[in-house]
Amino acid sequence: MADQSFDLIVIGGGPGGYVTAIRAAQLGMKVVCVEREHLGGICLNWGCIPTKALLRSGEVNHLLHNAKEFGFAVDNIRCDFPAVVKRSRAVAKRLSTGVAFLLKKNKVTVIDGHAWLAGPHRVAVEKDGKPVASLTAPHIILATGARSRQLPGLEADGKLIWSYKEAMVPAALPKSLLVVGSGAIGMEFASFYRSMGAEVTVVEVLDRVLPVEDEEISALARKAFEQQGMRVFTSSTVTVLKKSADSVSVRIDGEGKGIAMEVERIISAVGIVGNVENIGLEGTGVKVDRTHVVVDALCRTGEPGVYAIGDVAGPPWLAHKASHEGVMCVEAIAGRKVHPIDWSLIPGCTYCRPQVASVGMSEAKAKAAGRKVKVGRFPFVGNGKAIALGEPEGLVKTVFDADTGELLGAHMIGAEVTEMIQGFVIARTLESTEAELMHTVFPHPTISEAMHESVLDAYGRALHI
Repeated sequence: MADQSFDLIVIGGGPGGYVTAIRAAQLGMKVVCVEREHLGGICLNWGCIPTKALLRSGEVNHLLHNAKEFGFAVDNIRCDFPAVVKRSRAVAKRLSTGVAFLLKKNKVTVIDGHAWLAGPHRVAVEKDGKPVASLTAPHIILATGARSRQLPGLEADGKLIWSYKEAMVPAALPKSLLVVGSGAIGMEFASFYRSMGAEVTVVEVLDRVLPVEDEEISALARKAFEQQGMRVFTSSTVTVLKKSADSVSVRIDGEGKGIAMEVERIISAVGIVGNVENIGLEGTGVKVDRTHVVVDALCRTGEPGVYAIGDVAGPPWLAHKASHEGVMCVEAIAGRKVHPIDWSLIPGCTYCRPQVASVGMSEAKAKAAGRKVKVGRFPFVGNGKAIALGEPEGLVKTVFDADTGELLGAHMIGAEVTEMIQGFVIARTLESTEAELMHTVFPHPTISEAMHESVLDAYGRALHI
């Protein structure tokens, strides 16, 4: 084992770490990226990407069972569930291989092992308990990510109670499933399993599903989930849990009542905690608050030369936030002029059915901030492309400052809204007002026309409703 000197050490090869390493290499730095498990991190291997592959299979299954609406007679539909899971894993593997290629192409040194801070500007790496490398660099970026939060009594056991990992590679489709937590992770799994035919129940401790979204969008989402046959309990908790050989008996209490049920499996989706253990933070100036590393606007920690990005640095826990932070961080290190991230410009997307996407302030938050607002709404039922696609259930909602015309927030539910939200993200980034959006020509026929109509509606000018 020899000492190795670099300009930058990146600990973690997820969507924050590997993008950071590539950008640093592009800027002329000598870079090493240390990853202990899989290049691409949780997102690519066990999160964002493979779940979307599963959800796509769920969409296909839904279409096959509703083919009659489109003029087709489809009989004897049979699901090869192991093949569905296999495809998801193949998609993840393909992209993980692609990350390795990109790092090699950009001449980033990659070390397989567990890394930790071993002193000022020094990182030690080991694999299977054996020393692998001793690295030095003036700059070290922590991109160690996060993992599932475990609630007492609801710890994942890999068989009856699943974390996201077990939920992505089940041996068979469970007949019944309880999802605890209705954030993006919980509702995506709930949506997939319901689309595949499982009986799904969702429990949320807060008063609505998808609680970070605009209240109106949350209400529409719950209505859609219940129409699909999900049972949804809000302001509720699991108070009793008893395991048997191949099922779990639970009691759900809330909203003034208690309900007992038996399910085959439980998915725990109650948030995440940062991976701050065993990375050498003790005795450094790095501060940790509620399992997340404390950083400033440029991702600097309290320890000179040490930075943190992505999930380990706190919410929002989104891959695109991690990547953007990493690029900003290394450009600042390289002396480039950068802008600290404006959290209100980061879009959030949930890929359930129907999809949900948003950026900026909700109506309630805008009003709570003292803003006078104009609110526009346009339902998909008034959009020609949505009707033609057989996707008439959806809504685009826009929130404007009544005095200045600033677009404060945009909120969507319906088909393909995760692809459309970027239009409003660009508008907010460019500090557009209603005038620019009104004068923008939207192609016809597209679902995106609902975005235009929502803006028009905020000012009493909607044309198609």
